Amino acid sequence: MEKANQTTVKEFIFLGFSSLQNLQVLLFVFILFIYMLSLMGNFLIIVVVLAEPLLHTPMYFFLGNLSFLEIWYTSITVPKLLANFLSRSITITVNGCVTQYYFFFSLGATECFLLAVMAYDRYLAICSPLRYTTIMNHRLCFRLSTSSWVGGFLSPLLPTILISQLSFCGPQKINHFFCDSDPIFKLSCSDTYIQEAIGYTCSSVVILSSFLLTMSSYVNIIANIVKLTSAKAQKKTFSTCASHLTVVTIYYGTIIFTYVRPPSTYSFGLGKVVSVFYCVITPLLNPLIYTLRNKDVKKAIWKSFTRMRQ
Repeated sequence: MEKANQTTVKEFIFLGFSSLQNLQVLLFVFILFIYMLSLMGNFLIIVVVLAEPLLHTPMYFFLGNLSFLEIWYTSITVPKLLANFLSRSITITVNGCVTQYYFFFSLGATECFLLAVMAYDRYLAICSPLRYTTIMNHRLCFRLSTSSWVGGFLSPLLPTILISQLSFCGPQKINHFFCDSDPIFKLSCSDTYIQEAIGYTCSSVVILSSFLLTMSSYVNIIANIVKLTSAKAQKKTFSTCASHLTVVTIYYGTIIFTYVRPPSTYSFGLGKVVSVFYCVITPLLNPLIYTLRNKDVKKAIWKSFTRMRQ
């Protein structure tokens, strides 16, 4: 009788950072600035990688894929976050929420796989330089990239289907700025044990497996660097993968903290703050770190600007 008298929720209201009323305008300007820089930076990398023959190598092919992914990854969540700073009633339909959940976790899983592939590419380039061009040919690059995208979009498919079958009958306020898994489960009036268990298992498998593969590549790279007799050669070799390792550390550090833990330990306040790092900050760090620390990219960007001016 109690369930029969409950009204089925058709849409959710994002609470966002409503507790920080005095900082809403400042946060809007700050996030908007980072978002625009992220879009322009990643778009610039894509254009330069496509336009400059110097960058037609496996490393930059995967970097172009990563930049393309980051544009969509950040655009799934940030526009709603920005709107939430200007209005207290930003809504999303239940079906729209499930759709956002699917694409957010699909792109997140794809990024995990791409980072692992990029680490493998650096491992081959540093540890097997003589065989690198033979092994990492155009066909293998395309297959690795395609596998990352396909695997990423298949990974959250089952959890999404199960979440779409949940019933929501109030309250309708979602304590987040996007449709993350734990806030969705908190709003359901159905038994979410199976959905939580499968979602936690899938995210943990994707994150930890790709993280271990990435770290194993870097362990081998570091072991190879130690064997080099020249200090100059050691520094030069490590610098080629230091930028990638920086992105990997920041990204995996935040998502492991958020998703590889028992659901009962979730904190809404801390979860929203940490989410800003991998939803907003990391997509900006990708173009910044790769361009500021990479001579080839900076040279290609300068050539492109020179050509445009002429």
